[in-house]
Amino acid sequence: MVASFRPVSVDEEAACFARAVVRAARPESPVRAKALLFATSRLAGFSVSVGLELDPEKVLDPSVIERFILCGTAGLTVATRRTLRANLRFVARRVRDLAPGPVPLARGRAKPAYSQAEIASYLATAKTQPTASRRMRLAGLICLGAGAGLIGGDLRAVRGRDVISRSGGLVVSVAGRRPRVVPVLSRYHELLIESAAFAGEGYVIGGEDPFRQNVTTPLLSATAGGLHQARLETSRLRSSWLRDAASQIGLATFMAAAGISCSQRLGDIVAGLDGASEQEAVVLLGATS
Repeated sequence: MVASFRPVSVDEEAACFARAVVRAARPESPVRAKALLFATSRLAGFSVSVGLELDPEKVLDPSVIERFILCGTAGLTVATRRTLRANLRFVARRVRDLAPGPVPLARGRAKPAYSQAEIASYLATAKTQPTASRRMRLAGLICLGAGAGLIGGDLRAVRGRDVISRSGGLVVSVAGRRPRVVPVLSRYHELLIESAAFAGEGYVIGGEDPFRQNVTTPLLSATAGGLHQARLETSRLRSSWLRDAASQIGLATFMAAAGISCSQRLGDIVAGLDGASEQEAVVLLGATS
C-alpha cells in the first residue's frame, strides 16, 4: 500500500517523503496507512511551497504542522482539518522524538440530582428549624435551587420582591451578569411565596451586604436536626431543577430521536432560535409538577 502510493495532487518529492515517514510510522492497517499518506503528502507539498527542506525533523515539527493546518488547508472542513492534525501528530510521535503531549483531564460531570424523596426530606428539616428566620431562609434556598435552578451569585442576590406571581405562574427575576426571568416549578410555589413574603425587601436566603460571599455555608452550618442527611449542596439542587425542566420539555426524547449523546453543539443551534415569551415559558417550565 505504502510503496504504491503515487498521488496526483503533489509532486514525486512530496510523495517520496510521505512514503518514507508513513513506512517509519508503521500503520496497523491499509486504511490507516492511506489516511497517513494523504496527510503527510499534503504537509510535504505545503512545506515545499514555503521553501522548507523535506527533513522529517523539520517538517514534522509541531510548529510546522500547526502552520500547515492554519495556512495550508483552505477549503477543507473543520472536521477534516482536525483529522489531518491528529494524523500528522501521530506520525510525528512515531518518527521523531516529540515531547509528550498534555495529559488528558477527565471532563467535569454534573452533580447528581436529588430524588423527590430527598428534597422532601430537606424541606421537612427546614420546617423543624427553631426560628422563623431559619425556617424561611432554608426553605427559600431549597425552593430557589430545586425550583428555579439558581446557584452562586444569582441565588444570593434574590430579594423577596424578586419572586413574583405573574404570567399564570410564579417567576424569579434574576439580576446580575445573566439577567433573566426564571419560571418556578409549581410544586415549590406555595413555600417559595411564603419565604419571599417573609424576606420582603431583604434577601431570601439572608444577609444584608449585596456583595457578601458564601452566605449558604453559615445557613447550612446552623441547620438543626437532619442528622441522617448528607449536607445540602446547592449544585445538586440545580441539577435537580435541570433534570425536572429537561423532563418537562422532552429533552431526552429529542436527543434520542436526533441520535445526540452530547449537547456540545446544541448551543450553536439554539443561538439562532427565538426564545419563548414569559407566559409561554411559564407554561412550559413551571406549570406542571
